[in-house]
Amino acid sequence: MIEFENIEGLYFVGIGGIGMSALALYFAKGGYRIAGYDRSESKITWSLSENGCTITYKDDVEKLPDLFKNNSTKNKVLIVYTPAIPSESKILSFFRNNTYLIYKRSEILGEISANTDTLAVAGTHGKTTVSTMIAHLLKQSKIDCSAFLGGISKNYDSNLLLGESRYTVMEADEFDRSFHRLSPLMAVVTSLDADHLDIYGDQKTMINAYNEFCAKIKKGGNLIVNSRIRNEIVVPKDVNCFTYGLETGCDFRSTDIKHTKDYYSFNFHSPSITIQDLHFAFPGIINIENFTAAIAVALMCGVTEHEIRKAVLLFQGVRRRFDIRLNIPGLAFVDDYAHHPEEIRACIKCMKEYFTGRKITGIFQPHLFSRTRDHAEGFAKILDELDEVILLPIYPAREKPIEGVSSEMIFSKMKSTRKRMMAKNDIPGKLNTANLDVLLTIGAGDIDSLVEPIEEKLKRERAR
Repeated sequence: MIEFENIEGLYFVGIGGIGMSALALYFAKGGYRIAGYDRSESKITWSLSENGCTITYKDDVEKLPDLFKNNSTKNKVLIVYTPAIPSESKILSFFRNNTYLIYKRSEILGEISANTDTLAVAGTHGKTTVSTMIAHLLKQSKIDCSAFLGGISKNYDSNLLLGESRYTVMEADEFDRSFHRLSPLMAVVTSLDADHLDIYGDQKTMINAYNEFCAKIKKGGNLIVNSRIRNEIVVPKDVNCFTYGLETGCDFRSTDIKHTKDYYSFNFHSPSITIQDLHFAFPGIINIENFTAAIAVALMCGVTEHEIRKAVLLFQGVRRRFDIRLNIPGLAFVDDYAHHPEEIRACIKCMKEYFTGRKITGIFQPHLFSRTRDHAEGFAKILDELDEVILLPIYPAREKPIEGVSSEMIFSKMKSTRKRMMAKNDIPGKLNTANLDVLLTIGAGDIDSLVEPIEEKLKRERAR
């Protein structure tokens, strides 16, 4: 148990990360002095600064505020870090060498989880969207919630939602086995595709880790599992298990899906209620499946049919999750965070559903050397489904280069004749907009820094 009673401040090493920033803002709102380091400025760090956080962008101990570098005050502060921070970080090494109280982000989140009724969403993909949907359904109802989200909700323009309810929505992150710190009342598992094999070694070990997460659910709690992976999940004793999806036989199911120009409509079925003719303006049948899980959780929390109907209609999505930046006659631009072959597959499927019959050009930035090595064939196969592909160099994130691993591994396996490799910094200047129909940027690295320059270029050269 972490003692916060005599703590005056928290320092976040890697404060600009989506998960770290939500925690930093949470404690800032709680009246603590917050400081942190990140290697680059972003909209997230600017927002934290506006909320009173002190942030530096140089890995330099001299830049630490006095509260966090004086031996006399070290028992009044907590240090929080993410495993994505390199072990050779000078700031993190200073805190370790001087025996500060240091915790992983997952440990702090686990402490919050232990003291609330946590609604946790796990899965190798889909968890950010589903958790944001759950939070939205609860916030738009009398139930309310707090939420720590892995993306910026477009409805609330934040990755942190605060409320008066006993419910807290959290993403259950499998990286570094972080989700084993949580104590959920309810949990959703969306998918079990092989990922983070640098941590787990193989998919079987990864699935075992998911089952260990499921074992953390409180007795009497609920587990909601995508029907496609039900056979992989071991249901703990004293936990109620339900399936969700679009297939016949699911406990929670959506049917009669229709797509008009501006929205989808569908019917939702549960063991106790049917909600007919829900309207949903967000693209993609996969997101109706995601909403099926979210509605299941909302009903279990006491959200009413009327509240669900209104909230589904008003859902605006998550930044960088099928984020439509521009959509005018003859030209569209979508940005998406997808970085695993199955995520990209789902994204491209949504693109083809939403922009039926149109030419789709993708710009893809691979994320991590290890993921590129493990999934090069999968990336090549799914990227071949695009009409044209621009491939960027690998974004290394926390990793050092692996000999022989580069974007060329994917490029050489692609069968498409309309493919090319480009440097990231060349894109804004050299991207030929004349023949673009639908443009898609894909990746979890720093490809997001291209989004606004591309959008401005498209508006300048095409949206006249």
